[in-house]
Amino acid sequence: MTHIPQLRLAIDIGGTFTDTVLVDGAGQVLASTKTLTTPADPTDGALAGARHVLEQAGKDWTDIGGFIHGTTLATNALIERRGACVASITNAGFRDILEIAYERRYAQYDINLVKADLIVPRARSFTIGGRMDVQGQELTPLDRSAITTLVGELKASGADAVAVCLLHSYANSAHEIALRDLLGAALPHLHISLSHEVSPEAREFDRLCTTIANAYVQPLMARYLDEFQTFFAGQGLNCPILMMTAGGGMTTLETAARLPIRLVESGPAGGAILAARIAAQTGERAVLSFDMGGTTAKLCLIDDYRPQMARQFEIARAARFIKGSGLPVRIPVLEMIEIGAGGGSIAGVDRLGRLTVGPQSAGAEPGPAAFGKGGTAPTVTDADVTLGYIQPDRFAEGRLQIDQDAAARVLCCGVGDALALDATLAARGVSEIVDESMASAGRMHAVESGKQIDTRLMIAFGGNGPLHATRVARRAGVSRILIPRDPGVGSAVGFLFAPVGFEIVRSRYALLDGMDVAGLNNFLTTMTDEATQVVHQGAPIGTLSTRRQAFMRYHGQGHEIEIDLPERDLTTDDIETLRTAFELEYGRQFSRAVPGMDIEVLNWAVHVSSAAPALTKIAKGGTHHPATPTDTREIICDVTGSLVRAGIFDRAKLETGSTLNGPALITEAQTTTLVSADFSARIDGVGNIWLSRLTEVVT
Repeated sequence: MTHIPQLRLAIDIGGTFTDTVLVDGAGQVLASTKTLTTPADPTDGALAGARHVLEQAGKDWTDIGGFIHGTTLATNALIERRGACVASITNAGFRDILEIAYERRYAQYDINLVKADLIVPRARSFTIGGRMDVQGQELTPLDRSAITTLVGELKASGADAVAVCLLHSYANSAHEIALRDLLGAALPHLHISLSHEVSPEAREFDRLCTTIANAYVQPLMARYLDEFQTFFAGQGLNCPILMMTAGGGMTTLETAARLPIRLVESGPAGGAILAARIAAQTGERAVLSFDMGGTTAKLCLIDDYRPQMARQFEIARAARFIKGSGLPVRIPVLEMIEIGAGGGSIAGVDRLGRLTVGPQSAGAEPGPAAFGKGGTAPTVTDADVTLGYIQPDRFAEGRLQIDQDAAARVLCCGVGDALALDATLAARGVSEIVDESMASAGRMHAVESGKQIDTRLMIAFGGNGPLHATRVARRAGVSRILIPRDPGVGSAVGFLFAPVGFEIVRSRYALLDGMDVAGLNNFLTTMTDEATQVVHQGAPIGTLSTRRQAFMRYHGQGHEIEIDLPERDLTTDDIETLRTAFELEYGRQFSRAVPGMDIEVLNWAVHVSSAAPALTKIAKGGTHHPATPTDTREIICDVTGSLVRAGIFDRAKLETGSTLNGPALITEAQTTTLVSADFSARIDGVGNIWLSRLTEVVT
């Protein structure tokens, strides 16, 4: 009988740690681990993690039937500006699209305003004759006689990659395709990104920026993905590698190499997928996903078991919290707020004597001082060690020796001396600042989305999420928290529940009244076929789910509202249904609809995906019994600030129905859950930890 591999491997390469998870055919975690990321060659850290879990489970490379990978490499390359030398090509007369941008300053009265770095300077912005109109009709043929001059300009510029963004190419891509073929013949080693493939939407500035970002990371990611696949194939892996995307689905290496911009924020997307799945299992319709790692913290709102989606975000803002100060990117992405608040976030005192934390991070090398690898700056992890929340002998599965004295020393030198505080008070200050930063970010994100945060269940994971969950929840007004199984590698676990999926968003202007329904059905069918072809590259031929949406607005408005379309061809009877759905959603968001206004549709979206793994509902009730600690430990109470003795509980030994009150530490291989003095904990039927806010504080 032929052996059919059933195991699936997920590897998430983060800024500080690389998380690896191995599951069996039923989705049960067989082994997981956290290894330090190796920035010089991320594959080294990934291999170390893979070997460790295979050894733990007693398995071999040939037993792996599925491999899902997520990486911060594309994100970091964009933020740190470590990509290719990129040139751009636009229509003649439109050389200054990047310079004009949105025709406004993001900070109107800032005389020292720093403009966003849009990667391509004017000296590498080239043009070519030819023009399509908004309907996709050719107004002027492509000027093929200018190719020789254009090739010479590209050679002289030293460009490794080029972003081609011609007007209205989303309606007719013929000129972009012809230009690609001509350039490819003359410059075969040039990486070419076409806007109609990367972001086929109206708004040429955003489309050009997205295409530039794709071109910027394409040579790096194409080389990395090829080497990654070759390397693991050399180890004995004989299954395809799928990549996690920012939109919460998986795609093939070929698609990822062609559209690497879709990999930006792919790691955090895995965490949101995990939280959404747990929300569906537990019947929790309003959830806040809280993922705190070594470099950043990510928060995502999840309603009706679906993470909030966005179609645009900004990278590397010149002004950290001001919209419009970064590089705009238009791709389907799970919407979350990400801040520089992780275990490795560096604390300091600014020139005004204020305590600051992040966004700079100690990363994996040298890491926090407590890691004993040469770190000299105080970090959040150093504060947690000094406060007693981390057991030195249990951290990172005992493979990292924690230096408590070094942690206290850098806190005194970097924070305490400037503020006349001892190491403990300095650590408390760092903790207060970083926890309030994360809570404030969550509150702001909820308000901007028109939603409440205090009534939500927080699902916390990541290497530091369980350690900070109760502290952040208290400040955000959240009273219930769930810590899933294997929280330290939560994003990697989420990869394993993601479907193979691909989304296309494309512009086609239409007024709702008098809409060409037959033409629109053909348009949507073409989009569906394109997305299906991509999905079938990574998923077996079988039942696929399709979700279609219209981006609608009142005539003359600048932003759209997403409205779901029926899963069938549209008819003229659907026009009134769409009008009603739009006005209801518009009224929900803005308190009232606007009577008598024409409604128009600018963009249409089609998302095709394979079936997600089947859900098993989790019962919340059951009998309760108090748990007995295996040990006790002195910690600084995060509520009162006093020294208290906390019970230590081994999570692996806690049974269904076990309950305990804080202050307590629930330890496991890759993280620790701090049960604050104002919280209680309960273990459900599948091993999740439920934390509930107490009305009276236990001290």
